[in-house]
Amino acid sequence: MHYTLHQLQIFLKISELQSITKASEALNLTQPAVSIQLKNFQDQFPIPLTEVVGRQLYVTDFGKEIAQAADKILNEVHAINYKTLAYRGQLSGRLKLSVVSTGKYVMPYFLSDFMKQNKGVELIIDVTNKSRVIESLEANEVDFALVSVLPKKLIIDKIALMQNKLFYVASKELNLPEKLSKKRLFEEVPLIYREQGSATRSAMETFIGKNKLSVNKKLELTSNEAVKQAVISGLGCSIMPLIGLRNELRNNDIEIIPVKGLPISSEWNLIWLKSKKLSPAALAYLEFLKREKEKIIAKKFYWTDKI
Repeated sequence: MHYTLHQLQIFLKISELQSITKASEALNLTQPAVSIQLKNFQDQFPIPLTEVVGRQLYVTDFGKEIAQAADKILNEVHAINYKTLAYRGQLSGRLKLSVVSTGKYVMPYFLSDFMKQNKGVELIIDVTNKSRVIESLEANEVDFALVSVLPKKLIIDKIALMQNKLFYVASKELNLPEKLSKKRLFEEVPLIYREQGSATRSAMETFIGKNKLSVNKKLELTSNEAVKQAVISGLGCSIMPLIGLRNELRNNDIEIIPVKGLPISSEWNLIWLKSKKLSPAALAYLEFLKREKEKIIAKKFYWTDKI
């Protein structure tokens, strides 16, 4: 057999995502390139690795075993690379994070300088909703998770990063009347929700429940970006994190509507399992955050205090 590490990496990603299209996106490769490598890899085995039923790709039982072996091989290769860097006195290893979707506006700024200073560290980030973030942390799949709502059932350590504020926002396309009462604002104007499991949705529903508001629910969307575009288009209003609205506010695509009881304030926290034995790379990152986080906030997020 003459399979390559590149082919192992591609097949492992296909087996994880159950999709050639998604694998190509995750690996920053074209779909034809991934398909060709999958075919070349398959040609080295007399038993099918995948099968297509309808339009869905499935990994066979034999393919799952090969994927497990591929994962072990690639981990050993990474270990060799890390040991080489460590022998040369460089910090090395993998840093794995799971980040709630709105956290993508926050986390990169707290990682950029650390990664520049430590070329031997490999960064893996999964951006998803709150439920999946907590699942991955509980399953010990990641070193750290970024959340704005702390999990109640896990024993964790944490480091607070910065404040998270949620405002009621609308497009100027809606031409909302001035001084519209809170009751009418929620009853008459379509409200756009995030999906179940989202921390933003949970905060919205808590606010609505505490204020005993009836809601004209219009849409439910699965990402902060999708909600933002729906608001800009005039489909409705929403309660959204300020951190993801800087450009839209600057360009007057979105405006903040004053509502009594808002903004909702919480805090971005980087959390990890208290029982987890952190790698040298993870420990170094925590030290970096403790030392640099206030400088990062002052440099990158000063504008949030002006709103």
